[in-house]
Amino acid sequence: MTLKITASGATLGASVEGLDLSQPLSDETFSQILKALGKHGVLSYPGQELSAQQLRDFSQRFGRLEVNVAGAYQEPGMPEVMVLSNIVENGKPIGLSDAGQDWHTDMSYSRMIAFTNLLYGIRIPHRDGRPLGNTEFCNMHAAYRGLAEDLKQRLAGMTVLHDFNKFWEKMRQQPGCTRPPLSPAQRAAKPPVSHEIFLRHPITGELVLYCNPGYAMRINEMDEEESQETLNFLFTHQTKPEYRYAHRWTEGDLLMWDNMGTIHNAIPDYRPDEPRLIKRCQVMATRFFHDDGTRRVAA
Repeated sequence: MTLKITASGATLGASVEGLDLSQPLSDETFSQILKALGKHGVLSYPGQELSAQQLRDFSQRFGRLEVNVAGAYQEPGMPEVMVLSNIVENGKPIGLSDAGQDWHTDMSYSRMIAFTNLLYGIRIPHRDGRPLGNTEFCNMHAAYRGLAEDLKQRLAGMTVLHDFNKFWEKMRQQPGCTRPPLSPAQRAAKPPVSHEIFLRHPITGELVLYCNPGYAMRINEMDEEESQETLNFLFTHQTKPEYRYAHRWTEGDLLMWDNMGTIHNAIPDYRPDEPRLIKRCQVMATRFFHDDGTRRVAA
């Protein structure tokens, strides 16, 4: 089949057909996908049949894979593949059941930020004929463009402090959460880091709003009160309905998104008796940045 990329018609999203992701990609096809990811922000590949190793192999084509600092619910022998699930077997959960259930951008808490996430849907819960557990996104290219010019000028060059523990603790406060607090060693492995509030996107060349409710703690160049007021405004602004797109899952979907140009949120609208099983890889932005966070001259 010929590669076919069909835009969703919304602010984000496109469907990619004509690929068997269990097979290696040609350089030409990979280049097409990379460009489409920058343009559409979210890509879905329906009807895939992937092993955990095939998921990992496809994912690492885009950059170095991250191993989650929590060190739990990993595919045996493949720590880069994380299991997301509400299924309990022999009295033990087989995966992380509350992953991503609020607006955030993965790895903004790291010096090396995330480029793309890849989620492979193996079991998707349904109720009354509709899929549950949809994944929502907001367009950070559009969110930046939608800011008032005077605010863009005022914030230009400012930086935001991001902390992994913020989102972790927020999830721990949810009813029924079984996450333990991060250990001192885990906290030390992910100390807070700062990034520019406006990031120039390495694929599109445009500025995006790189500041998310999940991990952003404060704007470093402001006092505490002004910082919180500004962050509250930005968090409300970036999640406006006109910037949103929701992916409705089907079993066999491989979903990937650009973490620099979007924020995302997993909708927990399914019950414990409605099984969900997804396997996940997270690709760091090593294609675009050096380990110290400085930008590479060419991708």
